Amino acid sequence: MCLSGSVLQALCDRLWRFHRLKSASVFFSAAGLSAVIGVFMRLPHIFAAAIVALAGSFSAFAVADAVPDQAIRKTLESLQLELPVESIAASPLNGLYEVKLKGGRVLYASADGQFVVQGYLFQIQDGKPVNLTEKTERQAISKTINGVPAAEMVVYPAIGETKSHITVFTDTTCPYCHKLHEEVGQLNKMGIEVRYLAFPRQGLGSPGDQQLQAVWCSKDRKEAMDRMVDGKDIKAPKCENPVTKQFAMGQSIGVNGTPAIVLADGQLIPGYQPAAQIAKLALGAK
Repeated sequence: MCLSGSVLQALCDRLWRFHRLKSASVFFSAAGLSAVIGVFMRLPHIFAAAIVALAGSFSAFAVADAVPDQAIRKTLESLQLELPVESIAASPLNGLYEVKLKGGRVLYASADGQFVVQGYLFQIQDGKPVNLTEKTERQAISKTINGVPAAEMVVYPAIGETKSHITVFTDTTCPYCHKLHEEVGQLNKMGIEVRYLAFPRQGLGSPGDQQLQAVWCSKDRKEAMDRMVDGKDIKAPKCENPVTKQFAMGQSIGVNGTPAIVLADGQLIPGYQPAAQIAKLALGAK
């Protein structure tokens, strides 16, 4: 996986800090909480099973029937989260409220806004744990990604019957993206349509950004993508293009490197996977 520049520089330090946090129950002041959430929001969810709290008394679970929207929003606004709040609703756990952020990520909050939780919420159904957080996030990501018009993508259609599709955030300067691109033909033969979105991992204005804009401004995007991945120059006039918008979209759903593969059901898979493994996952996505 080709990490974005900012993530690559900060990852080791953040993992160490998170390891220390996991070893104890930690409560934070409002200022400390803002910094900690900023760290968690940039890490994959496997590292995000932590509970953080604002200083104050705990009276959250004696709540009225109405959603305490105002109190929760006031707390989250004070934290200055990078992603805006899209909705607040009661969660399946009595007294805990589900906060959806732009892009699909989920937080939980107490009714009075004094406690904020980032992590997975499981419900036991028929003796088996069901990850409700992951389910909600996948639904939101699927809605976001599948709402992108095909005209704004670089699409490699399935050969014969289209059995499923994947959406790949790519960067033409990323070696692992090149490796995945070499296997697109195999995926197409297995009935998997491959849809590319742009994600310049080194940021806007980087060589990857310039190359991706050239691809998206070409008359034949597929041919331009193939040539660019092969290391050949392409000439394309500057045009209005969705590269910046797609980069922001990727960041909002948790993409921090390339390639990042999104299945039809919204599952986000970071990094390169062999074609056979991708096809297995794609065909199993519902």
